[in-house]
Amino acid sequence: MRIKTMVIIFITVLLTVVLMQNTEQVKFNFLFSTFYMPKLVMLTAVSVIAFILGVLVGRPKKVRSISGDYHGDDDDNNKPDTLSDEDRDYISHP
Repeated sequence: MRIKTMVIIFITVLLTVVLMQNTEQVKFNFLFSTFYMPKLVMLTAVSVIAFILGVLVGRPKKVRSISGDYHGDDDDNNKPDTLSDEDRDYISHP
């Protein structure tokens, strides 16, 4: 099992234990309103929101191209096929 998987399992178990220990009703003030709800609900909501924000912040950004005539490096220099004819013949014959 990979370390990343073990850390995710550990954090999930830890979060579950914390949530299950906090089930009593508490008073929450949000802006101009006051309401009572179990800590479990509020902690779950905060955990879900934090997870979603972490996924959004942690994903790789898309590379945007600049519109116009500039295309960067010459495409002829970036060819992936760099084999010589001799190498191709050697590979194709067993």
